[in-house]
Amino acid sequence: MSVTVAIDAMGGDRAPGEIVEGAVKAAEELGVRVILVGRDDEVRPLVDRDATSIEVLPAAEVVEMNEPATVVRVKKDASIVQCAQLVRDGKADALVSAGNTGATMAAALLRIGRIRGVARPAIATPIPVPGGDHAQILVDSGSTVDCSPEWLVQFAVMGREYARTRLGIDEPRIGLLSNGEEPGKGDELRKKTYALLADMPGFVGNVEGRDFMRPGVDVIVTDGFTGNVALKTIEGAIRGTAALVFGVLEQPELKDAAAEITPPLLEAAKAVDPDYVGGAALLGVNGVCVVGHGSSSARAITWAIRQAMDCVDAHVVERTKGAIADAR
Repeated sequence: MSVTVAIDAMGGDRAPGEIVEGAVKAAEELGVRVILVGRDDEVRPLVDRDATSIEVLPAAEVVEMNEPATVVRVKKDASIVQCAQLVRDGKADALVSAGNTGATMAAALLRIGRIRGVARPAIATPIPVPGGDHAQILVDSGSTVDCSPEWLVQFAVMGREYARTRLGIDEPRIGLLSNGEEPGKGDELRKKTYALLADMPGFVGNVEGRDFMRPGVDVIVTDGFTGNVALKTIEGAIRGTAALVFGVLEQPELKDAAAEITPPLLEAAKAVDPDYVGGAALLGVNGVCVVGHGSSSARAITWAIRQAMDCVDAHVVERTKGAIADAR
């Protein structure tokens, strides 16, 4: 049975063109059924009329990137709201949006609802580990800014189960992001959370910013504020390093060397290219929801849809429900 994914065609800086292109490619290559939700006059001309696996569902309103999340209560015909409604009604198995993250989360909570027992949702972002067997999971990377220790424990529970189901890791290693490895390091939130996580299977203790993108820990737990800062720092460091390396290779005296080195460098760079990550899963809601980067390209959307399909096939939501129930 094929998976159906509702796509917020109007979400993102490059919508609807790149969004539709990525969705069309996913339908062709992955065998997924796609429902594109957005302004009919902008979306429909971008879709081949003979594409039987693609449906266009009109939605007159759009949630802009700079609007508050609460606007989803007013813009009931917004594309992201209609995507969430499709999941709630069972007409779609998952939703994908590269639009306003806060609005995506609000629409998911409003229309789909949260898993019973979950206090707050959390965004689980894959962090590439060059040379590793799999990515790391950073949770939360921006959903819940102000957290209690109990919420961070739930993030760890959901992140652990996500790593088990989506990444296939039998016993994920869980680390708590802090400013030092010792148990007593960190602010009060970190210290209290550490005590609560101490007996969790796979908990390895505190980890630091330098532990990102390195083997050793599979799930890194933190509050949404710190997680988002860490995520943006990683993105900036990757861009800066790429600019430095390719800037050196542009020097005239290195022309011959650059011709030899550039192709393998570009191939290796795919391991840290956000386009091949696709998006981040919103954990804790009662349906599969994948949040893409605001500047997502067509390729990134294709990979986000692939991720949504994987989550559906791996029964991530059902497994998360079980993990939360067992932890109560």
